[in-house]
Amino acid sequence: MVVLFNNIYIGKDMEISMNISYRIVYEVQGEVFKASSLKTAHFEIKAQQKGNIFEASIVPNEPVKILDFSIRIPYSFSQENRIFVNGYQSWTDSIEYAPDEQMSEQSRLTEFMVMKTPLKLIGMNKSGDNLFHKYPRDKGVFYGWSYGYVRNDNRVDLFASLNERCGYTIVTFDVNNSSVIIGKDLEGVIFETEKMLISFVKLEGEYDEAFDEYFELLGVECRERKKRNGYTTWYNYYGSVTQKDVMRDLDSMSKIDAEIDCFQIDDGYQRAVGDWLITDKKKFPDGMKSIADTIHEKGMIAGLWLAPFAGVSRSELFKNHKDWFITDSNGKPYKTGHNWGGFYSLDIYNPQAREYIKNVFNTVLYEWGYDLVKLDFLYGACVLPMHNKTRGEIMCDAMDLLRECCGDKLILGCGVPLMPAFGKVDYCRIGSDIALDWKWKKHTTREDVSTPHAVCNAIFRRHLDGRAWLNDPDVFLLRDSNIKTSFEQRALLSKINSIFGSLLFTSDDTAQYGEAQLNALLDAFAKKDYAVSRAEFVGNDIMQVEYEEDGEPMQLKFNIKTGERLSIK
Repeated sequence: MVVLFNNIYIGKDMEISMNISYRIVYEVQGEVFKASSLKTAHFEIKAQQKGNIFEASIVPNEPVKILDFSIRIPYSFSQENRIFVNGYQSWTDSIEYAPDEQMSEQSRLTEFMVMKTPLKLIGMNKSGDNLFHKYPRDKGVFYGWSYGYVRNDNRVDLFASLNERCGYTIVTFDVNNSSVIIGKDLEGVIFETEKMLISFVKLEGEYDEAFDEYFELLGVECRERKKRNGYTTWYNYYGSVTQKDVMRDLDSMSKIDAEIDCFQIDDGYQRAVGDWLITDKKKFPDGMKSIADTIHEKGMIAGLWLAPFAGVSRSELFKNHKDWFITDSNGKPYKTGHNWGGFYSLDIYNPQAREYIKNVFNTVLYEWGYDLVKLDFLYGACVLPMHNKTRGEIMCDAMDLLRECCGDKLILGCGVPLMPAFGKVDYCRIGSDIALDWKWKKHTTREDVSTPHAVCNAIFRRHLDGRAWLNDPDVFLLRDSNIKTSFEQRALLSKINSIFGSLLFTSDDTAQYGEAQLNALLDAFAKKDYAVSRAEFVGNDIMQVEYEEDGEPMQLKFNIKTGERLSIK
């Protein structure tokens, strides 16, 4: 691979001057080149800094494919720093690291299994970024997507993208070489006219102050301000849920002396993934409109789960309309994930596919009467670059489509690359699914179910709550059956979710609760006023949270790997 580093100073009299080096590798007519300056016979890179915002665009003289474009900013790290990197999508682990640590959430064995064995044939390598980014194995190298920060006490240096439509932004902190590298995923695009390559900002300030300024620059506002309590069917019945289960648990929830806002039906009501309007009549004999009506009668809003872009091979959608789905370079349907034995995703630029999606939402929201839709596995829309568009542009277009389809109805996003969803969804999952146990898993994908990962993400992505949307930390469970955690672990999770979450769901039949379980539920659902001042690792695997609860200073300390509560005061 050929590389160019061109050291320049930009904006010496601006607020922040950055000594920026470029790394450029490009291809023209099948031949790979290196450049001797930002202006070549093939293209010109226009770069400018306005205050603390840096932008660069390409002006091609002929069709150009950019194989690698990144900029390097010198940065001095200290051992007191903590480095946060944002995972690729909702479920991806997102943690603060010490500068001398190593990213290790994806083992070499996992990487080999999903990339080099038949597991890749069912799409096991598609939910994360394995296809288009190499996981680092060196200590002191940390990467994430769209934004990241270096924290010193409560002050942060925030490096953040202002535009993912021109391609996903990779933020890498290289402690060993004292630098921050801002790269772009530009795969799949041939540049023929002037286009933006990168737009990012470096902000400095107190933690909340920096994120407030970032979202003000983005022009993104949180669509919804109402925190909600509720129920989802998934974490007790999974895909086996029936109308009988729903009616029983709905009746139990309606008798709880707390503000219960939402009751959501998850996966399992439809005959096949993709056939959202074909209800499984054996399991739901009265249909989905009847259930929405009953939920409304209980004084709650009705929610329904969909994976709006997904379809499995046995679905009527896929069998009858294969041409609506994303295809590979050979024109064959392309699996975009491994769930349900492997699934495919609709091409959102196909006019007939778009009409199908719109009809699904029109039926669910306006004929059946659901108020909220949980939209899952959204990453599938952009796994493969296509139509001369980057993954980032495709995901931004996909979120625009979903918001258009849903109008003013509520969206709970899930399984979605985060920044394209900023301001487009009302609530969003910001961590993995919880497991029925509390174990720090090895040799699994970064997006797999994991209670510790869900907790870490709830804590370290707390800056998105009330800015991009309201955070969904995933459910807490207090029941005694169909569970592998101790009651102390379950109570701890309910407290963590209460502190950090704005959408609090359980999946229990609350009629089976004892006194301790009911009290824990009522405490979680009390909608107390929480304000977190600090949350960090204070030792090996030990998390400490300092916060106010209804104005009273509190502290919570626990072991993230075991779920053992060490202190609360």
